[in-house]
Amino acid sequence: MKQILQLAMALFFSSFAIGQSFYDINTINTIEITFEESNWDYLLDQLAQAGDEERLMGSVSVNGQVFDSAGIRYKGNSTYSSNQVKNPLNIKLDYIIDDQSLEGYGTLKLANGYKDPSLVREVLSYETARKYFPASQSNYANVYINGTHLGLYTNDQSVDKFFMQSNFGSRDNTRAKGEITSNGPPSGGVWEYYGADSSNYYGYYDMKSDYGWEELIQFLDTLNNHEEYVHQVLDIDRHLWFLAFSNLLVNLDGPINNPQNHYLYKDDNGRFNPIPWDLNESFGGFRSHQTLGNLSTNQLQQFSPFANINEDDFPIISKILSNETYRKMYVAHMKTIIEENFSDDQYLDRALEIQSIIEEDVQADQNKFYSYSEFTSNLYNSVGGGPNSVIGIGQLMDARVDYILGLSDFQAAQPQIASASYSPEEVSANSEVWLSTEVEQAEQVFLAYRQSQLGVFEKVEMFDDGNHQDGTANDGIYGISILVSHSDIQYYIYAENADAVAFLPVRAEYEFLDISVSNELVINELMADNESTVVDQDGEYDDWIELYNNSNTTIELEGIYLSDDA
Repeated sequence: MKQILQLAMALFFSSFAIGQSFYDINTINTIEITFEESNWDYLLDQLAQAGDEERLMGSVSVNGQVFDSAGIRYKGNSTYSSNQVKNPLNIKLDYIIDDQSLEGYGTLKLANGYKDPSLVREVLSYETARKYFPASQSNYANVYINGTHLGLYTNDQSVDKFFMQSNFGSRDNTRAKGEITSNGPPSGGVWEYYGADSSNYYGYYDMKSDYGWEELIQFLDTLNNHEEYVHQVLDIDRHLWFLAFSNLLVNLDGPINNPQNHYLYKDDNGRFNPIPWDLNESFGGFRSHQTLGNLSTNQLQQFSPFANINEDDFPIISKILSNETYRKMYVAHMKTIIEENFSDDQYLDRALEIQSIIEEDVQADQNKFYSYSEFTSNLYNSVGGGPNSVIGIGQLMDARVDYILGLSDFQAAQPQIASASYSPEEVSANSEVWLSTEVEQAEQVFLAYRQSQLGVFEKVEMFDDGNHQDGTANDGIYGISILVSHSDIQYYIYAENADAVAFLPVRAEYEFLDISVSNELVINELMADNESTVVDQDGEYDDWIELYNNSNTTIELEGIYLSDDA
């Protein structure tokens, strides 16, 4: 029989599909800052030199929308100078007024284009990264202070609580930023363990969450001293994507070479996730390598994808890529990034499209660090001379892709995954589903699956023995069954041989295939703000939802739950 179950509960709504109009690449934002103080530049310089991240209060208009009592400060290390007009800016809209934000964004971060004649390195890099792991949105903004046009800025999404909620479904877990607090050039190892005393880490990390030193140190201890448990404290697949992206784009001002310009966030599964930051010197814009010295153009083009693999000071690389399986996954991921972005000059076509959006604003920028001709030529050619020259993006990547794809690791024959399917076509809750895949040149094939949107993928081996709905034995078709509950299934296929691995889809684990699980149990009604309308059995006005059995049979509710935590 059909039944109605009415439950009182506090409803929690969170959205992973955040409106992106503020970061729409085709939109050049207008940000106008107004200070009461006429000597605002002097005051911002004083705050920057004090180094305590205090702010000067002002009014901020973003595309005509006014935000009062915002907090503004200069940001950046090498990109900031008291002698220049166009300094990078950090704008906190909710500095005084709680929850004051623009489309949910409470902090705006504006980079000044220093060290990037092309003005596309940051935007293009973030756009590429977002295909494979969480990374900031990025576009452009014209900035004015007290009516004076400072110039065209890169507008990069802050890696803050809102970013975490949007990408990880949580916001208050341990979040640390890798950075150098000394005044000298970037130096020191990356992700090393310096003992249990948190003060040993103050020079390398800025703790952005309310707590987290103990958890960060435990992570570093596990990575350095207990490698067999690293997969429990680090999202390995996401980290391999991060390393492949960073190395391919020769982002030497990031953690493959320097301790700075990245974040670490601990998700609800207890695993840390690397997040990139400050990509204005990607594509070889930063030449100084800690173990290899100042790199020439040829050395940038032929920068090894396995650089620092044997360096104890860089466990971020050496403790991961020393694992043979992880190394093969890393190679597969880098090949995917190359094939999807850097074959047939797609990246240059995209860079030209981005430059066409901003070219008029670049010409109008009286405080830009490079000429308009250097802006156009740096896509292909080096700008400047000597050790401070900035290599052309195409000059770097065309030669780099040829070099990398010529290496033996990248020429190894990968397994070929032709397809994946499941049966029955209509999957019901609390049932068995069979999955199959057709693979060539594989020694082992695995199904990776999960029944929670933010959960950890579980890997189970698939078989080509004729006993797992896989056709006949040794026909290249592999099968396995799993039991499903009430949640939809997310899955991918992973295949491995002695020399290489392959994924289906190729962007796994960030992308995956889906199996929809049909449920006769549905949410029929809800009241999210019950002030005085419906009273419950206890005489209270709780918010509530109504569940409805859409079938003619009884549905067991055992194992089903409602939660405000995805």
